[in-house]
Amino acid sequence: MCGIFAYLNYLVERDRQYIMDCLVNGVSRMEYRGYDSAGLAVDGDKAQSISIAKQVGKVAALRKLVQENPDGLDFTKSFISHCGVAHTRWATHGQPSSVNSHPQRSDAQNEFIVVHNGILTNYKELRTVLEKKGYAFESDTDTECVAKLIKYLYDSSSKGKAQVTFSQLVKGVIKELEGAFALIFKSSRFPNEMVATRRGSPLLIGVRTNKKLKVDFVDVEFASEQEGVIAEDQETGLRPPIDSGHPKLRRSQSRAFQSEDGMPQPIEYYLASDPSAIIEHTKRVLYLEDDDIAHITEGELHIHRLRRDEGMSAIRSIQFLEMELAQIMKGNFDHFMQKEIFEQPESVVNTMRGRVNFDTHKITLGGLKAYLSTIRRCRRLVFIACGTSYHSCLAARAIFEELTEIPCNVELASDFMDRKSPIFRDDVCFFVSQSGETADTMTALRYCLERGALGVGITNTVGSSISRETHCGVHINAGPEIGVASTKAYTSQFIALVMVAIQLSEDRTSMHSRRAEIIDGLWELKSQIKEVLALDKDLRQLAKDVLNKEKSLLIMGRGYQNATCLEGALKIKEVSYMHSEGILAGELKHGPLALIDENMPAILIMTKDSLYPKVMNALQQVTSRKGQPIIICNKGDDQVPSQYRTIRVPQTVDCLQGLLTIIPLQLLSYHLAVMHGVDVDFPRNLAKSVTVE
Repeated sequence: MCGIFAYLNYLVERDRQYIMDCLVNGVSRMEYRGYDSAGLAVDGDKAQSISIAKQVGKVAALRKLVQENPDGLDFTKSFISHCGVAHTRWATHGQPSSVNSHPQRSDAQNEFIVVHNGILTNYKELRTVLEKKGYAFESDTDTECVAKLIKYLYDSSSKGKAQVTFSQLVKGVIKELEGAFALIFKSSRFPNEMVATRRGSPLLIGVRTNKKLKVDFVDVEFASEQEGVIAEDQETGLRPPIDSGHPKLRRSQSRAFQSEDGMPQPIEYYLASDPSAIIEHTKRVLYLEDDDIAHITEGELHIHRLRRDEGMSAIRSIQFLEMELAQIMKGNFDHFMQKEIFEQPESVVNTMRGRVNFDTHKITLGGLKAYLSTIRRCRRLVFIACGTSYHSCLAARAIFEELTEIPCNVELASDFMDRKSPIFRDDVCFFVSQSGETADTMTALRYCLERGALGVGITNTVGSSISRETHCGVHINAGPEIGVASTKAYTSQFIALVMVAIQLSEDRTSMHSRRAEIIDGLWELKSQIKEVLALDKDLRQLAKDVLNKEKSLLIMGRGYQNATCLEGALKIKEVSYMHSEGILAGELKHGPLALIDENMPAILIMTKDSLYPKVMNALQQVTSRKGQPIIICNKGDDQVPSQYRTIRVPQTVDCLQGLLTIIPLQLLSYHLAVMHGVDVDFPRNLAKSVTVE
């Protein structure tokens, strides 16, 4: 989805060239989130002016536009204090165009500008009201309403000769907004100030100083207890901002930014939708909560809230990012997807590190420890996710049912919410998301928590919304995943879920030997994945010779391999734009068999497990209709007919076999995408982090 980046320097001298480069590099780090246009805004050469540059296409096109310098800005001009914003847009309202790109502005003088990630559900009503007030709109976006609304509130307060603060204006804005948003505001009326707020969409703030901060948190400043009801405009229903003569937000010097001698200290702030845009500048970050209003002025960060919610912390902790810059670079690989496929021998080990004792066959998941007894007593387990994360839940469902004997439901988050499925207090709900910010999954999480269920998060992102809002959970520790098509996160989610199942069953002695068998299988995974990756050249040749010219592909399997079929088909369709369908082999005679003939390419997953004879029967059904399937099978399996092409993978425990059979499909999808000449890391119309419903 959209990516937001902002940079503010205070008492740190930077020239405009540095600021421009910082902004463009910041949004380029978030290209993987998916976008179709980009833009930025900085101070102009004239006093209290703002210059905006926007361009359709890649960030490289914006970089070129900046270098061409159509506004004739002096790039050598230095600023002791300055704030700039940048944005990559994923079109939701209005086609990709320069005028629809962000930043959006309040008027032709760029008095207020705003960048936005999310969707406003009441923008039509706001637009109608503001148009009646005489405000002219130039774009089709929902975001322009925000820029016009803050201008209206400022104009209203100016008529009353009230002096309002920037944060008070933003407070008045968000009271009127419905939907999901992360917003950053900049204004020529409030030079060198910046205000950011969020609801439903992620936003974090990086802090960089030479001196150590006094404390590792920022106090939250709540609305005054004496705050009265703000009168609404009777004609429009919009609330004007408050009168500064009666301040409703308490202001105090932020303890974190006090220096030992009491003098202001040089400081730089980096605001972003994603840690990957900040990591090259600083590792000290704080995550904003829903409805936080972060106001940066005179080098200090103040966090305001409209009200004190029950259970809400009165501080925001400054955390330390664990990721390294090298993790979000391609290294010697051509694409991030290729790099992440080949990182899986290490990423699966990182998921297990410190959690699996291979000598005693014990699993210890610290994030679940306090809730294990509650989970074991539940009446059912509900797994809720989207896309690849949903497939990882399907892959682990059977082993959960076998080891725990607790009924398990696996739900697509969007369908789950469409049905408003019943949830009870003795249910345990697992929410699985690589980013931890997936909008549909977050909506389902809040729905389940409202009904008293225990929430368990499985995510790859420390500090994400899911990791903060669930009761407990497991971080998969796969490392940053930049490619839009998820690869290593799938295998790490799979392993994390298997480990949860094993730990939940530790009170069942009858399952001891089965648990030991699975843990021994986990020990072998690293070397076995390396064996599969060694097939890369053969798979590239197979893609070139057999699949490259095809328009459609069927992938069949059953049992533990059903999830592999669905995930493999998803990978092929999302990165190579080739129609692909995952089919449960047991359903062949109920319709899909009609598709089979000598011209229909098919892949059949037939590994040595309890369902091997049934899959062999499916093979006979396909071949008797002149099908020519490619067979993914185990090494040493001599029962596979020799006349068919095979992809042989090592044999492991049945419930872990899907970790090895998915990798050839990941590699095939990658090679097909390269051969089709498409953008592997950024497939059309798709985004890495889906933060809108």
